[in-house]
Amino acid sequence: MKKLLNTLYVTTENAYLSLDGENVVVNPVGRLPIHTIDGIVVFGYSGASPALMGKCAELNKSLVFLTPNGKFLAKVTGKSYGNILLRREQYRICDDESRSLGIARNIISAKIVNERAVVNRAVRDHAMRLDESKFTGVSERLKNGASLAYRCSGADELRGIEGECANGYFSVFDDMILQQKEDFRYTSRSRRPPMDPVNAMLSFSYSLLTSMCVSALETVGLDPYAGFFHTERPGRCSLALDLVEEFRSAFADRFVLTMINRRLISYRDFVRKENGGILLKDESRKTFLSAWQMRKRETLTHPFLKEKVEWGLLPYVQAMLLAKYVRGDIDEYPPFIWK
Repeated sequence: MKKLLNTLYVTTENAYLSLDGENVVVNPVGRLPIHTIDGIVVFGYSGASPALMGKCAELNKSLVFLTPNGKFLAKVTGKSYGNILLRREQYRICDDESRSLGIARNIISAKIVNERAVVNRAVRDHAMRLDESKFTGVSERLKNGASLAYRCSGADELRGIEGECANGYFSVFDDMILQQKEDFRYTSRSRRPPMDPVNAMLSFSYSLLTSMCVSALETVGLDPYAGFFHTERPGRCSLALDLVEEFRSAFADRFVLTMINRRLISYRDFVRKENGGILLKDESRKTFLSAWQMRKRETLTHPFLKEKVEWGLLPYVQAMLLAKYVRGDIDEYPPFIWK
């Protein structure tokens, strides 16, 4: 099990990172010992020194470069863990439509179950403020969708079920925004660029989740780019995107709703770019990331392991379980189901 240490998020766009002895220097912000961090995520374009990149590779501490709005640019990593036999078996599964579908069905059915859990939790916690009949209808739709996804016979059918369930889930997403309704409304999903504050936070949190999943898969020795549900495309971390599906609603979506409903973020924290896109301001990203780090440290009982696990460790746990399945150590991949 990989121990979850602090991730260093560098949000100052013009900051340059370098190495001084055993310390990471973030100019002009400050410094800290490299052994106290698990990885570095940089939002901006200034870059880092070759010495720091080499040290991160040597210590196997990930160094990830993202655009200011969270789009992946590049990553520096050290030696891959695991062995060639694990990845060869992963590629065999990718080339076998039936075996790939088996994993994809588990992942997507779990995604839909988790969406339903978020909908049901909203009704339970805020019954007097929501249209209960509307939410009950969506809950039943998702319940049926999860069952259909688990039994479907083809990848295209699975994608159709996943899309229909996502439409149902997001049809009540705006209803779950209970505060600051004049500034935060959800009408439809928009990305590249996000066109409103809600979509800006969703895209940002999904980018953070994807980075976590890439790191987790590399840690256990799996190839993040060879997926079972998302189609392969140059530069696309398809397996990481597969893994993210299990956490979108229970982790990222609930986090965004909490930020809005607890008034931890406001409309003043966003800026509109020339292309019409909406992004978090630099200082507001720090607030967002600070709350994100706190959320990662919260614990829950893992449904398969029956042990207390931090939210931030879930991608590593699921990557470990997926590697066990690929090796043949367990009979079926057990996806994460939030209860």
